[in-house]
Amino acid sequence: MQYSWFNRNLKWIYTLPAVIFVMLMMLFPIIYTVRISFYEWSMSATTPPAWVGLSNYIALLKDERFWHAAGSTFYFTFAALTLEVILGIAIALLLSREFRGKNLVKTVFLLPMVATPVAMGLVWMLIYEPTIGVANMMLKSLGLQPLLWLASPNQVIPSLVIVDVWEWTPMIALIIMAGLATLPSDPYEAADVDGASTWRKFVSITLPLLRPTIIVAAMLRLIDVLKTFDIIYATTQGGPNFASETLNLYGYVLGFQYFKLGMASSLLVIFFALVMGLTLFMIWMRKRLEGASS
Repeated sequence: MQYSWFNRNLKWIYTLPAVIFVMLMMLFPIIYTVRISFYEWSMSATTPPAWVGLSNYIALLKDERFWHAAGSTFYFTFAALTLEVILGIAIALLLSREFRGKNLVKTVFLLPMVATPVAMGLVWMLIYEPTIGVANMMLKSLGLQPLLWLASPNQVIPSLVIVDVWEWTPMIALIIMAGLATLPSDPYEAADVDGASTWRKFVSITLPLLRPTIIVAAMLRLIDVLKTFDIIYATTQGGPNFASETLNLYGYVLGFQYFKLGMASSLLVIFFALVMGLTLFMIWMRKRLEGASS
């Protein structure tokens, strides 16, 4: 009897240790961060953490630098995600067609994704260098005024958006290309019989059928863009004058430069809730779109 029960549940018994390990690895840092967010702690060996309740959260919500970082985070995320989705769809449509050298183009196109973010950050610092950088040389050759790029508070976020778009648009295009490969051919054949133009077929057939795929691609990228740290830290470290400091970066500064571990943890808890909320909203939207199309 016991042997029979063991055989029936063999797949669960074998996977249970891995599930427990993954759950512990995921849950422990979250629970520990939430706990620390209610304490004042400077990582001192002689001063133990002191319980302060919601004081860290209240102090954070009164902190102008926190709200500035939140604004920079949303600005960077909205601009990067919008451009990456639009360009990703356009590139996926182009690469889904047959042409000579298509495989070579696809390989070159994917190179930014495999590059190390910090190394790419240093390369882009050289490109954006105001006096000898390639970016200003190109502007001068076109008869345009040179820019300060990463050195200007007004230009630093758009400059970082360009780097992020360059690096991660290929991922959006790859997902969209996978979605394009699964589209049925019947609606296109009917549209050809009716004499529909290429633009009409894109708007009326391709885009509606691709919506769930686009939502998935946008959701995956949204989570990643919100958490962007490496490129910003490697190029500007939040400057100039905190203009490119995002929530992720401010949490790092609070924790490991100012040693305000409690306040940094409360920021990360708020940030975690924000990312979770946006992710659940995207999942809900995808289910609604799938329900409407079925």
